[in-house]
Amino acid sequence: MNGTNVVMNGGGASRTVLITGVSKGLGRALALEIAKRGHTVIGCSRTQDKLNSLQSELSSPSPSSSSTHPDSSSSSDKHLFMNVDVRSNSSVEELARVVMEKKGVPDIIVNSAGTINRNNRIWEVPVEEFETVIDTNVKGIANVLRHFIPLMIESKQGIIVNMSSGWGRSAAAQVAPYCASKWAVEGLTRSVAKELPSGMAIVALNPGVINTDMLASCFGSSAALYQAPEAWAPKAASMILNLTVADNGASLTV
Repeated sequence: MNGTNVVMNGGGASRTVLITGVSKGLGRALALEIAKRGHTVIGCSRTQDKLNSLQSELSSPSPSSSSTHPDSSSSSDKHLFMNVDVRSNSSVEELARVVMEKKGVPDIIVNSAGTINRNNRIWEVPVEEFETVIDTNVKGIANVLRHFIPLMIESKQGIIVNMSSGWGRSAAAQVAPYCASKWAVEGLTRSVAKELPSGMAIVALNPGVINTDMLASCFGSSAALYQAPEAWAPKAASMILNLTVADNGASLTV
């Protein structure tokens, strides 16, 4: 991408950013931060009431954000939020159709939707729970790539960020399904990077250790010792908005 498309700390050209899993945790914090910088957010999750809450919050920007970015739109139609289950290919297909109809091809896609198993040894993890982790964390990303990469190829540009984990590059007991899914994200990302045409890039991004519901599932009360999503989001947003084609195939960490 050329310099005119690079956003430094939220300034510069406005982007359209699609984020999955925006109802809570990292996805929600990232959506709020990117919108605050004047960019358009397309978000999806399976929780309609939380989508409504996020839409309402973004339709009423704070005085600080509007003064910092006077061109930011406060209208309710600037952003787009949809109830989507990324595990369902047909649900993601419908997302792509509506996005193209209402917003056009996203400049950046952040595959943030994810889940983790309850702490358990692999032979004690219920079948349904294992399948939910793989279906969300791996197949969910694949569904998004299947329907959006062809659109990005047509527009000859696009950046894709697949949320990985430190456990996608190492391992831990009790969370084998989650580790397996994030190792898969790393491998999937590197492979797809070799398939993309020039002008596009895909990266795996380890967000670091953040105090989310998923961390609390593993760490219990000690999860509170780590930074909140709201503290993480500004640095993550700057990193994501400044990615270029030179980053294609990289495994990055916020």
